[in-house]
Amino acid sequence: MISSKDQLPVHLLTGFLGAGKTTLLNRMMADPALRDTALVINEFGLVPVDHDLVRKGREQPMVTTTGCICCTAGSDLRSSLDQLLHGRRTGNLPPFRRVIVETTGLADPAPILNSLIPGGRDARSLADHAVARAFRLSGVIAVVDVEGIEAALAAHPESLRQIAFADHAVLTRTDRTPAADWPGRLRAINTGISVHDAADPGFDPARLLRPGSYEAFGKGENVAAWLAAEAAAGTHGHGGLFHGLNRHGHVVAVPLLGAGPIEAMALQRFLHRLTATPENGLLRIKGLVALRDDPSRPAVVHAVGHRLYPIRRIDAWPGGAAETRLVLIGTALDEAALRHDFASLAAAPDAALQAALSEVLQSFLKHRD
Repeated sequence: MISSKDQLPVHLLTGFLGAGKTTLLNRMMADPALRDTALVINEFGLVPVDHDLVRKGREQPMVTTTGCICCTAGSDLRSSLDQLLHGRRTGNLPPFRRVIVETTGLADPAPILNSLIPGGRDARSLADHAVARAFRLSGVIAVVDVEGIEAALAAHPESLRQIAFADHAVLTRTDRTPAADWPGRLRAINTGISVHDAADPGFDPARLLRPGSYEAFGKGENVAAWLAAEAAAGTHGHGGLFHGLNRHGHVVAVPLLGAGPIEAMALQRFLHRLTATPENGLLRIKGLVALRDDPSRPAVVHAVGHRLYPIRRIDAWPGGAAETRLVLIGTALDEAALRHDFASLAAAPDAALQAALSEVLQSFLKHRD
């Protein structure tokens, strides 16, 4: 029997859409003590974006998977870990001492945990057996956006499960909300959870990655039952909802791609229209956009729900591919209309800019009157 001390620890980083997982991951990767960490980044939808937003050192190996990792955990996650293991053994990847798996914000932790813990989902291949021998699940970290968690809990059961299974909760955006007893609220879901504030000057992300073995006992009261039910249901046991690479239940990911640069004002107009339309069920916007004033420096776009955050520029395109790629995630998105409107921005940037200027002028005249 393999001793846990001989296995590489795996830490699951979860949290609902837009909670701040990638920001926390970047803080971790900036810590010299964690440079020997490998990453598995799961993205919802066929067009990967999150991996481009992770600032990592060249010595840190990374594997990206697309689609719903909780629907394909028995294959995709084990396959990703097997890739890392193979690269480590052959010397094609630098050595690493731990793995962080960042899930999509819609992931249900139960299938993922069952693919990693003893007694979970059965190994179905030699690679699965190799992964089981080489890795152990050490902990689960849930990032919790206190500004949006109440709405997420009310509409998306995955967000509650992410907290219920976690060893640690990392609170984000506490500076934007009134003071509240967040530790008490979260411990009502998971009695054993440790709560941290990402804005606390003493917060040390490296302390979230302590070695050990994950233990479901002492967490949310339904955790053991959820694990057992998921194992019995099998890989696609998600209540009969359809899942695909761009769909998770009623939530769809709409990728918007375009090689041509866009006027900054036209982009802002497009994004403001999206975030100002509550009935579209928007959950998340993220991506990189080439702007006409300087296409070599991509604009990073973020929106969580109907909150659009200021656009910022980064110095260069990750991987050198200078191509606009946005992903919109929501429950009632008009895919055809979105693609048409977005294509018009790149195809006729001057017309889009003129329309944006006209809209701004009309707004000014209205308020002046």
